[in-house]
Amino acid sequence: MRILIVGGGVVGRTLALALARRGAAVTLLDQRAVAPAASWGNAGHIATEQVEPLASPATLRGVPRRLFWRGGPLGLPPAQARDWLPFALRLAWASRPAQFRRGRTALGQLLAEALPAWQRLAGALGDAALVRADGHLVAWESDASAARGRASWQAADTGTATVHALDAATLARVRALAPGVADAIRFVGSAQVSDLDRLAAALDAALDAVGVMRATGTATLERTGDRVAVPGHPADHVVVAAGVGSRALMAAAGERAPLIAERGYHVRAAAHGWPADLPPLVFEDRSIIATRYADRVQLAGFVEFGRADAPPDPRKWQRLEAHAAALGLPLAAPFERWMGARPTLPDYLPAIGRSTRAANLYYSFGHQHLGLTLAPVTAELLADTIAGAAPAIDLAPYDLRRFGTLA
Repeated sequence: MRILIVGGGVVGRTLALALARRGAAVTLLDQRAVAPAASWGNAGHIATEQVEPLASPATLRGVPRRLFWRGGPLGLPPAQARDWLPFALRLAWASRPAQFRRGRTALGQLLAEALPAWQRLAGALGDAALVRADGHLVAWESDASAARGRASWQAADTGTATVHALDAATLARVRALAPGVADAIRFVGSAQVSDLDRLAAALDAALDAVGVMRATGTATLERTGDRVAVPGHPADHVVVAAGVGSRALMAAAGERAPLIAERGYHVRAAAHGWPADLPPLVFEDRSIIATRYADRVQLAGFVEFGRADAPPDPRKWQRLEAHAAALGLPLAAPFERWMGARPTLPDYLPAIGRSTRAANLYYSFGHQHLGLTLAPVTAELLADTIAGAAPAIDLAPYDLRRFGTLA
């Protein structure tokens, strides 16, 4: 069985490995999209606690105070309103209470299996230490925000992750990095990828070992009758896992995929004085997360809706660097700057399944902030489906038909 996977991010690579290990002849086509894949610039956080979709009544209520121009993390560039306004209307519709509850159940099913799937993948890659299952920390800068934040997390559905008071010794370590921290909590049951560069190298080595062919270039999807093909890449089955680029590819097959580029920004600096064993640290008052990778510390944040190919907004990087200074973090110039596009659907659920418009077309995209978290479990489920086995989780909630089809 010849399978072509379009998309070279972590979702595409883990799926390629899962299919090749099941005996398929796999080609991985990396489009090298106009915006860097968020797979290789994210916070490294295996976010098992993010059970409640961001398409929610609470999210809608919080929009005004979270806008970038008011100091918040949400960017809605006026020049790109034609891109984000239709998405925002769909998100509002998906945030109805009943829809939110269905989304929470669907995300919860995937997230419950996310960390075990990561541990299986790390074992298969021969690098168990690639996954650090020591949770993460959430900190606040005032007693009032700590009280609100702690109460909010204790009331939330966090799935298999649990909230705990932070011990005095760890709190002292956090305050040594950020003297203004008033209080913090620890999540148990979440995890971290030790280093994204190390992950990419390990996946590439594993793909080579199982004979996955790799190509780069732009993919176009052609539909003939009930089948699709990508010219120049003969295959029995095609899988679209191309992140934000999946929208155009699926449209060629008559499938509606209302994706938007949800762009995130990060800065990196040398890890002077940052403990190597400290798990990811969220500064919730500022909606940013700090992660230690090898000899660098990365500070990430912002949700910016628009086009993947729009120029980056340097004010986002400047604000991250200002946050680092205001917190007193031991990070200093020169900073490396990065921006990438998360592929997001209006209900904040991924699209995983088989097309109803083309018998040989499958898809896996739209994982929003959870692409890294959900990649291995998604790969296992879709690989089983393509191989003709029943997946361990029913994929119906992630079917693209929830958005209708194109004419």
